[in-house]
Amino acid sequence: MDLIQMTRELGVAIQESDVYTGYRVAKDAADSDPRLQDLIGRFNLKKLDLSEAVQNDEKDRDRIAELNQTVRDIYNEIMSSPLMMACNTTREELDRTLQFMQQIIVYSANGQDPMTIEEDPGCAGGDCSGCSGCGGH
Repeated sequence: MDLIQMTRELGVAIQESDVYTGYRVAKDAADSDPRLQDLIGRFNLKKLDLSEAVQNDEKDRDRIAELNQTVRDIYNEIMSSPLMMACNTTREELDRTLQFMQQIIVYSANGQDPMTIEEDPGCAGGDCSGCSGCGGH
């Protein structure tokens, strides 16, 4: 039994899964939306402007506040886009699946029966504070 080959096959299975496909469809839709990409471009440019204003020896507090608000406004507009929300939701679902898969592998390597391992609720939301040690973060 070649573990590396089995891992490669697992990689293929991940890419063929519904959770991965859902993420790719959502990401591709977000990446190909001109309005959303324009917002992301504007956000990045304003972040650069803000960074330069903050690093300037002669700080213009009003300009910094204005740029900071503009960056926040654009960010909120990006994050409230249905395409970006779908991309983030499907990415979180994929991440949860991958974290659980990693949990199964780590627990199995520690001697537990892989068929009886249940998802650690501390890992389900990405919050490791209640985690019993999946090693994910």
